[in-house]
Amino acid sequence: MNQLSDSRTALPLTFSKSLRLLEATDFQKIFDDAPFRASHQHFLILSRSNQLNIGRLGLVIAKKHLRLAVERNRFKRLIRESFRTRQHAFAGLDVIVLSRKGLENLTNAEFSQQLDQQWQRIFKKARQHRLRSQPQPQGE
Repeated sequence: MNQLSDSRTALPLTFSKSLRLLEATDFQKIFDDAPFRASHQHFLILSRSNQLNIGRLGLVIAKKHLRLAVERNRFKRLIRESFRTRQHAFAGLDVIVLSRKGLENLTNAEFSQQLDQQWQRIFKKARQHRLRSQPQPQGE
């Protein structure tokens, strides 16, 4: 019985519609001004702060880079799953992941490892930005 009550208090790790960037204007804000970037040979992550308590994810997986729909869907699934399991770390951030040429050559494990490394770079940059933008205590 105790285990049941513990699972109810845990925050759910779903990927609901509220966690997705859906509006073109939201995408454009990030494309116009993305202070947090993490670049990899096969993909690019752009991010900026939002005024929400949640993180939101947008995907731009181009047919130009991944010809087969099954490949595009595979990478979208991997990105969404990675975001979903770390969604609390993305609080206050809007993130877009863009594909680049050669992405299809990565295995799921290789891609997941590289994506994790790039997420960490984004988190670090966002954390540093928050620390710099906090008001400094005034000395006497």
